[in-house]
Amino acid sequence: MSSRPRRSQYVPQEIEPKWQKIWAERGVMKAADDSPKPKFYDLVMYPYPSGELHMGHARNYVMGDALARMKRMQGFEVLHPFGWDAFGLPAENAAMKYPGLHPEKWTLDNIEESKRDLRTMGMLYDWDREVTSCMPDYYRWTQWLFLLMYERGLAYRAMAPVNWCPVDKTVLANEQVINGRCWRHPDVEVEKRDLEQWFLKITDYAERLLDDLRLLDRWPQKVRVMQTNWIGRSMGAEVDFPVVGMPDEKIRIYTTRPDTLFGATFMVLAPEHRLVDKVTTDEQRARAHDYVEKARKETEIERLSTEGEKTGVATGGYAINPLNGEKIPIWVADYVLVTYGTGAIMAVPAHDERDFEFAIRFDLPVREVIAPPGGPQGVLREAYVGPGTMVNSGQFDGLDSTVGFEKICDFLEAQGIGKRAVKYRLRDWLISRQRFWGAPIPIVYCPQHGIVPVPKDQLPVVLPKDYKPLSENPSFYETECPIGGEPARRETDTMDTFIDSSWYFLRYASPKDDHEPFDPELANHWMAVDQYTGGVEHAILHLLYSRFFTKVLHDAGMVDATEPFMRLFNQGMVKRFGQVMSKSAGNGVTIAQLAGEQGADAGRVYEMFIGPPEEDVEWNESGLNGVVKFLQRVWRLVLEPDSIVAEEGAGSKVGVEVLRRKVAQTVGRITEHYDELRFNTAVAFLMELANTMQDYLQGGGARDAEWDGAVRVLLKLLNPLAPHACEEMWERLGEKGMLADAAWPAYDEAAAAEPKIVLVVQVAGKLRDRLDLDAGLSEEEATRAALASEKVRAALDGGKPSKVIYVPDRLINLVP
Repeated sequence: MSSRPRRSQYVPQEIEPKWQKIWAERGVMKAADDSPKPKFYDLVMYPYPSGELHMGHARNYVMGDALARMKRMQGFEVLHPFGWDAFGLPAENAAMKYPGLHPEKWTLDNIEESKRDLRTMGMLYDWDREVTSCMPDYYRWTQWLFLLMYERGLAYRAMAPVNWCPVDKTVLANEQVINGRCWRHPDVEVEKRDLEQWFLKITDYAERLLDDLRLLDRWPQKVRVMQTNWIGRSMGAEVDFPVVGMPDEKIRIYTTRPDTLFGATFMVLAPEHRLVDKVTTDEQRARAHDYVEKARKETEIERLSTEGEKTGVATGGYAINPLNGEKIPIWVADYVLVTYGTGAIMAVPAHDERDFEFAIRFDLPVREVIAPPGGPQGVLREAYVGPGTMVNSGQFDGLDSTVGFEKICDFLEAQGIGKRAVKYRLRDWLISRQRFWGAPIPIVYCPQHGIVPVPKDQLPVVLPKDYKPLSENPSFYETECPIGGEPARRETDTMDTFIDSSWYFLRYASPKDDHEPFDPELANHWMAVDQYTGGVEHAILHLLYSRFFTKVLHDAGMVDATEPFMRLFNQGMVKRFGQVMSKSAGNGVTIAQLAGEQGADAGRVYEMFIGPPEEDVEWNESGLNGVVKFLQRVWRLVLEPDSIVAEEGAGSKVGVEVLRRKVAQTVGRITEHYDELRFNTAVAFLMELANTMQDYLQGGGARDAEWDGAVRVLLKLLNPLAPHACEEMWERLGEKGMLADAAWPAYDEAAAAEPKIVLVVQVAGKLRDRLDLDAGLSEEEATRAALASEKVRAALDGGKPSKVIYVPDRLINLVP
């Protein structure tokens, strides 16, 4: 007896490879640059190629693929490309772990494994546009863009204290330091070192990066707030405090509270400030020196912590408060950072919490200059940081502090001792990395000509095939000066990998372009990205840097867009056994495992149904099995309706009008929810439609043109989530052409509308109103509608009914 399944049995392991092959052969997701259709650029954040993928990785890919499939059926020319963020530390760490393994081989092997898994899940990308950031044909243009930044005065080299990760032996950007620890090694504390580093002047774009957040009304509010706080604009004044005994020296401070200037009783310099050594007296020099050395070894997180006791050393020097001529002592303390503001502060302990703690610790004066609404406090037990009335402030006494802010700024500017100023928390982007596996910085150091950029026609500066530190590889760093041919040395630092990901979305427009990073005409056709999907962990790093790059390229005349991503969605994590799915946790469900057991379509639908897409969700095998049963039921509804009719249990006798209305309503709901990536509710609507269709069959409904239309609409709506099964059912129904090429169902508002009835409303049996309402209201809904009537409320004299008599869709009688 044959064990072959019936013709209509749902066996995903047979049909899924079949359709993956057909889609690939027919180039279903290849985007045409010259298409007359409206464009839709759908992009998921390109991943680091870590090898075998699990369902935790797949969540945002399914979202992107489902949206791309729907938009394509809606008549858009969809650009849905994919690529690899392929430089980075994991590859180099693997090479260090396995001698003889080159990072490139490890990376490319992982890419092939990941691509296999993506195809197994039925993801459709335009693979002709694939980009891989570690390949010379990509990082040639990353280097070209660095040189563009250099030419525009946005790339510079400077000695600076840097964040050093002792495990990875590399510099970290400020954004890569998490609670004082390396972002990849949460247990490893960051060290401070002084090195000559390359920076990009992102601070030149701080104001635009902040102001243009208002254009991104389709970004999550959380991300916009995070970027707003990171950029950190503040309004205040810069003021010069003369140094006693040094006519040519002034200490410039920045304050957001110029109204408190009369309350400055001491000054504090950051340990790295250039004047520390100069203002320190001989008597204090040894103590100050030891303190500075100790402070420089601390992280910024440690220095800004509010938990420990404040520390500092008096320099013995003094400055003059320019408003009242008072001589005040100069201290050095670690809670002031040289990288923020001017690296020096005027300390106003009465109105700043940190200054108050410091003053109490070292018995320094506390002078109240802002009185709260209740009047001056005299002796303060804590700093008062709110607004109030100015006191002890000379000619400004009695002013409201908000008015005093402006009046003192006017005075400073009139006297030439200060000026209004806007400052930003954002700092320039440190991009130097002392690692091998990254894009080499295209700079040569010549004894004769100094810093010399590599000519663009000599790019790329290619990484050597022998893996060892670039600073230890003479065949790499020994070169000639591009200007005079003298012996010179190449820069041996490579670029932060966030450089690579700050422009890759532009390269997709013309990935084979051999003359420029991207074709401006094609970039202008596709940009900005219509839908960008990825993790919220990139809110400050990748997303801010990409916005910066786009604005620079706009200013350079290379792209019209000023923002790269018009709509952003951050998906939540997938957990299993209470932990985020990961290889290290050993709790991942691999794509190969899923496809071999329940099928890729079941995994796709389940990941979208499991919960709100922006929230973290828990993977559950029983929930997955429920989705498998749903797909099996749809299969039978479409191909074996007799088996549905034969099931035990009577149907609910759904008529054709109800079926027609449910189909129309589901089209509207699914279209809206897919477009907003609310896939969990969309799957629920699909299940409701399948239930209605089942009730229609079991209630004796005819399998006529109305039924056939409902079946085809169901397949079209489900197709973006379960494309393999839907394509197979479409083909078995005898339809010509692929379902992927079929038109998306049009929403019929009239057909979706619930029927209307006139509800007679009585109070104590007397007619009080007639209401036009939707049919099918429950007693609770009908009562609520009746009580909304002014006539009914008047008849009840504002009271509530003691009893309700309801005849559905006809009459309601409220008994007082």
